[in-house]
Amino acid sequence: MENSNIIIRAALPTDATYAKTITDEMESSAQARGTGIAKRSPEYVEQKIKEGKAVIALTHEGVWVGFCYIETWEGEYVANSGLIVSPPFRKSGVAKAIKEKIFKLSREKYPKAKIFGLTTGLAVMKINSELGYEPVTYSELTQDEKFWAGCKSCVNYDILVSKDRKNCMCTAMLYDPADHYDPSETKQFFEENKNIFERMIRFKHWKLLKPFFEKQHNVSGGGSVKSLFRMFFNF
Repeated sequence: MENSNIIIRAALPTDATYAKTITDEMESSAQARGTGIAKRSPEYVEQKIKEGKAVIALTHEGVWVGFCYIETWEGEYVANSGLIVSPPFRKSGVAKAIKEKIFKLSREKYPKAKIFGLTTGLAVMKINSELGYEPVTYSELTQDEKFWAGCKSCVNYDILVSKDRKNCMCTAMLYDPADHYDPSETKQFFEENKNIFERMIRFKHWKLLKPFFEKQHNVSGGGSVKSLFRMFFNF
């Protein structure tokens, strides 16, 4: 991370005062990108902070920089949700540092849980890959109705429903502590195929998830990686 004036730590109950600032930026950022996002209320973010299920980034002077929180479902699935960085601090490595901290916190609190994420952005896919996540189909995520209900406020919810919750504009990624590749392998896999991922993200927006094709890929060492495209085209 470039800015040594930034502190990234587990959120404390007193950090609840930043909840409104955080949710306002989440909504503003989504509108600017033109992407869907499940809306969070300040009260919901406050709850996560007070439960000790959040990571916050602040300057030494107390200026809010970034945030992310933990969600749990069915006792065996965890998601690191709501990652957001204040515009003046973007492209400084803060997002990656927050993701690393919230991932570590999730592993400490829920060591046996599968950690998953949904993202529309290539940058977050890159960060997740460096932590050991791999792209998966939506069927490998939690089927808890409470999770999917959270998507109702997203502008792309109708697409999700039309695809019977098998796909949407987001890419699903998963870290399974019981069965996962080494982060060096998932990082290498992403770097080798990032141009393809970028094209596939654009293709989703263009064709609204029209079935395309599957392609198998092997990582070095002979291990077989799950299909490169199944997280995009599973019907």
